[in-house]
Amino acid sequence: MKPLLTITREDWVALCLVVLCVTPYGCKDSASVSDKPDVPLASLSVTPATLLPAFSSETTSYTAQAPTTATSVTVTATPQDSTVTVSIDGTIGTQRSIALDQPGSTKPIPIVLTTQTGTDSTYSVRVTRLLSGDNNLKTLTVTPGSLSPLFDPTKPDYTLDVATNISTVTIAAAKSDPEAILSGDVSNEGRATIQLDGPGTQKIVSITVTAPNQTRKTYRITIRRAASGNNNLSALRVQVGTADQTLSPGFSSGETSYRVDVGTKVTSVTVTATKADPLAVISGGVPNEGQATIQLDGPGTQKDVSIHVAAQDGNVKTYTITIKRAAPSSNNNLSALSVTSGTLSPAFTANQLAYTVDVPTNVDSVDVSATKADPDAVISGSLSTGTGQVSGQASIPLGTPGTATTVSISVRAPDGTSKEYSITVNRRASSDSTLSALTVSAGTLDPPFASNILNYTVQVGLLVGSVTITATKTDPNAIMSSLGSSIAAAGTSIGQVTVSPALGVGTTVDLTLTAQDGINRTEYKITVTRGLF
Repeated sequence: MKPLLTITREDWVALCLVVLCVTPYGCKDSASVSDKPDVPLASLSVTPATLLPAFSSETTSYTAQAPTTATSVTVTATPQDSTVTVSIDGTIGTQRSIALDQPGSTKPIPIVLTTQTGTDSTYSVRVTRLLSGDNNLKTLTVTPGSLSPLFDPTKPDYTLDVATNISTVTIAAAKSDPEAILSGDVSNEGRATIQLDGPGTQKIVSITVTAPNQTRKTYRITIRRAASGNNNLSALRVQVGTADQTLSPGFSSGETSYRVDVGTKVTSVTVTATKADPLAVISGGVPNEGQATIQLDGPGTQKDVSIHVAAQDGNVKTYTITIKRAAPSSNNNLSALSVTSGTLSPAFTANQLAYTVDVPTNVDSVDVSATKADPDAVISGSLSTGTGQVSGQASIPLGTPGTATTVSISVRAPDGTSKEYSITVNRRASSDSTLSALTVSAGTLDPPFASNILNYTVQVGLLVGSVTITATKTDPNAIMSSLGSSIAAAGTSIGQVTVSPALGVGTTVDLTLTAQDGINRTEYKITVTRGLF
């Protein structure tokens, strides 16, 4: 047994002085003194490890670093005095296997030496299990494809070639040391789906392995995506303005030759070509932007438009559109012809050129409507329409009753050829043989005038030597006569007759009106009596 330590008041004072000397404000010339252990060791070793510092019986504290693979160490402690009892980490014996914790942990191992008289000394060893420095991959695989060269943990650089249609690659990486950390383009779980850029590009994927001791190694995979060989169009349009024209045959990416027919008036078309692969390049009649306005030659001609599609890998396909512009039309027909207030004779047909129409005598104008068979033809003559106008209409004034008016319609086709249509409008002669007014210069008509009253009398005084009768025709084209002589020819509205009535005897004047048609006649009689007073 160790003797009991008794501390006196003087000892406490000395101890306080020592403490003061080691404080920042105490003694400045202090030194650390290591006492020789009472019970020394003759040797000390830790396997597999190396003591630091090297063993000395006078040194009681050590450290040792064991490899990361070591799960235990063997401690051997030999005393200088063979009668001394040695305890290693609580177990008596001069040699003992001590289990270590996980890498990076430190295990303190006390070694106590005790003499038969109870005197003891303690040595200590702090054994640290080193962290792993394994920053290798155990496996590295890609889907689809295979690495070049084949995977070797010691080789950091690889290439992977994939087809143009591959847009993603899955990478699986397994660590050699499960405690290592993966970073970079592949997460620590060891799997990543890599989104590739477009065809013809490459992407470098980096995988960094950090060992538990923080040493690093980076693996690199250069993924090369093949250039596209797609030189197809996905759509092809030809438009006049905003109206789509018909491709013949209908579009398909494998068909390279087409025809489009356009009207004779079309001077340009818009061609729109859409690439199936945005990375392809269009040239020729259409620029890479995919649209062009194509100016056409004259009517009756054709123009070829070539569209070259170069795939990303350089292969070229050529599409050709033959645009045929129609020749000018020779259609100079009318498709319809009509006259208001009358009926065409014969009935309208496009090839019948001459027509007649009979209208009543009271019709002084007719409306003529003509419709072109070809909207681009031009109508002229008695009525007119320009290019693009389908039909035309005109009001045609007629001559006097009993006359004929000719309506001429000329139709000129787009190619310049003409056709002449004519309509003879016959206005019937008037059948009106009445008077619209009748007056006398003296006296008064009895009864008062009405056009349907034919007989009148007039009384005048003795002093009236003559009476003038004035008659107005309802139809100026009628003929008025009296006593066998014309007094108002056709076209003259008013006729006059002067009579000298006898005394006391009535004098009768007849006014005969013959209608324009020469058929209808009306006779008015006026009897003038001169009084005796």
